[in-house]
Amino acid sequence: QNLIVRRKSIMEVLRPTLVKIGRRLYRKNYIREQTYQNEEEEDFYSGPGDGADEPCDAFVVEETERGYQCAVDVPSPLYKYIIGKKGEMKKKLETETRTSIIIPKPGVEGEIVITGQHRNGVISARTRIDVLVESFRKKQPFTHFLSFALNQPAIQEKFLQFKKEVLEKCSNNYGVSSSLFQNPAKLHLTIGTLVLLNEQEIQKAQEILQRYKEDFADTIVGGKQLTVEVAGIEYMNDDPAMIDVLYAKVHMKDGSNKLQLIADRLVDRFVTSGLMMKEWDRVKLHATVMNTIFRKDPSGEHL
Repeated sequence: QNLIVRRKSIMEVLRPTLVKIGRRLYRKNYIREQTYQNEEEEDFYSGPGDGADEPCDAFVVEETERGYQCAVDVPSPLYKYIIGKKGEMKKKLETETRTSIIIPKPGVEGEIVITGQHRNGVISARTRIDVLVESFRKKQPFTHFLSFALNQPAIQEKFLQFKKEVLEKCSNNYGVSSSLFQNPAKLHLTIGTLVLLNEQEIQKAQEILQRYKEDFADTIVGGKQLTVEVAGIEYMNDDPAMIDVLYAKVHMKDGSNKLQLIADRLVDRFVTSGLMMKEWDRVKLHATVMNTIFRKDPSGEHL
């Protein structure tokens, strides 16, 4: 048992958990706590000159008459995770960092303000709030998604022809029905999903899209429309017997990588902004044509 514990400790040191906050990547170090007798408790925040200051180029800490202050924008739906049950998380943060944390009322958008006598304490509280926000943002269901429309009449016509042929040849097979097919009007090329929790984040996403179009996309296409070809199908599973999603392959008709480049750079912009999580090295260009999740939505209002 000691060998197992020791091995686990070594692995946690060699491969620590990584937490990404905005453009910065933090390493969550393994700490093995030990208790020593007659050891005096160290006062980490003993003063501004204790030498334990952290770099904080990712945010601004202002000096005030009473100490230091830092403000952080947090969407109101995430306030509860910083407050905690009966305010326990907020109290813990304030006690351990020796700061005061002011949070707007539930449902009211605004800044969370951290104040304290020592700069290190304010920085520590801000960093811990960032980690909490990042962690719980990942657990929120996506609210928006980036996509390129593929619902042109010619593509819809071919899709309906594909649907008709599949139902004619496979309707007797278990589980194959018209409810599995995408709504023709909503055929699209998915780029990525977003969690936008307030109007400010929606506005920010719109601004990123506009700047991206002006700074990069317009240059790539050179003022011309991109012509893509939708041909062939694939599935997102190594086992054909366990398929949930069937998608059409999409590529540039001229054989270039312009569409891939536009999609990859767009995702990079949103990841850098903090509104999207980086999942893959590159975007998989695909258009979903069948999905088992559609079976639960007979109204045809699925995405």
